[in-house]
Amino acid sequence: MMRTRPLKVALLGCGVVGSEVARIMTTHADDLAARIGAPVELAGVAVRRPQKVREGIPAELITTDATALVKRGDIDVVVEVIGGIEPARTLITTAFEHGASVVSANKALLAEDGATLYAAAERHGRDLYFEAAVAGAIPLIRPLRESLAGDKVNRVLGIVNGTTNFILDKMERTGAGYTEALDEATALGYAEADPTADVEGFDAAAKAAILAGIAFHTRVRLDDVHREGLTEVTAADMASAKRMGCTVKLLAICERAADGRSVTARVHPAMIPLSHPLASVREAYNAVFVEAEAAGRLMFYGPGAGGSPTASAVLGDLVAVCRNKLARATGPGESAYTQLPVSPMGEVVTRYHISLDVADKPGVLAQVATVFAEHGVSIDTVRQQGKDGEASLVVVTHRAPDAALSGTVEALRRLDTVRGVASIMRVEGE
Repeated sequence: MMRTRPLKVALLGCGVVGSEVARIMTTHADDLAARIGAPVELAGVAVRRPQKVREGIPAELITTDATALVKRGDIDVVVEVIGGIEPARTLITTAFEHGASVVSANKALLAEDGATLYAAAERHGRDLYFEAAVAGAIPLIRPLRESLAGDKVNRVLGIVNGTTNFILDKMERTGAGYTEALDEATALGYAEADPTADVEGFDAAAKAAILAGIAFHTRVRLDDVHREGLTEVTAADMASAKRMGCTVKLLAICERAADGRSVTARVHPAMIPLSHPLASVREAYNAVFVEAEAAGRLMFYGPGAGGSPTASAVLGDLVAVCRNKLARATGPGESAYTQLPVSPMGEVVTRYHISLDVADKPGVLAQVATVFAEHGVSIDTVRQQGKDGEASLVVVTHRAPDAALSGTVEALRRLDTVRGVASIMRVEGE
């Protein structure tokens, strides 16, 4: 039997995602009511520019006073899609205090200070759902929090930023340089006017922090995530990867240590074999590869951004939270019982692809090999080409601690026979 009194929803933000949430709530109102067991009503929309025309949203619902909206007391669910740290954090905690549960897409806030939000939700007996914060429409947070709750996740490896994947895919398929590929991504609307958050890895790092925290039941903040962007990736790097039977992707990698006593979280470009499932992820799509002890290997794939895909994830959370409201229950909260330390990047065991410009004369390879041996790094393969007194030397290592590999590179730079380090890239996904 359906309850006739509607559940009231306050929407904070009405940009690309927020406007799509409002549209779906209106056009699919009957379906949503049937799935929830009660009607849902858009009770207010907080915006910064009230004069802007917003099709389908009655003018009387628009307000610039977000604080007053979340304090009303009759609001059942607050949907926060404004982003950033403040005022979002204060608005969310205020919503909890005044009786509302929260659905958020705010990856930056969750990665920076998710503990505060979790604590406030628990203190007031409210829900905090955030499927849309990572990988857009792809169901990922709920499978990790619920479907795999009885399993042990050991690794999460994924492409979680569509803009960077589009750029790298364009570089691979056309031979374009980074700048040319970025210009095309901007023209097509995949990249923002200021693409820094994407291309420098900040967006992916925030998502990695969230994924690591959920997967390993420990608190991982944005500052714990090692981050490198893709601005230094060149067409030559892409060509080298191709010769190795690999491609280059910006990866978010979250791992549990082999002894189970620590975790790591990192974002950086890496070469992965063309045989790996993530190698076939093209254009602005996202994909996340999860390795669990009992379930084995799972892959989640789909559009990772955009108004409609992200709104789909928001609406899925809205339905779940509204159902919980009717049942007078709450869903899963923070699970951080393991309190595992996050190891620094230097302790991560990985492989390197190193391209050196060297003098083309006898003994160079021996000198280079000696440096690797002195730092305890084993060489997997070497390829050398020389002409007119100059040569290039490409070395692929076996797995070793990242600190040892970094030390090796610094020592190589000091060799008289090494003219320069043309590129360094990690190799993943074996």
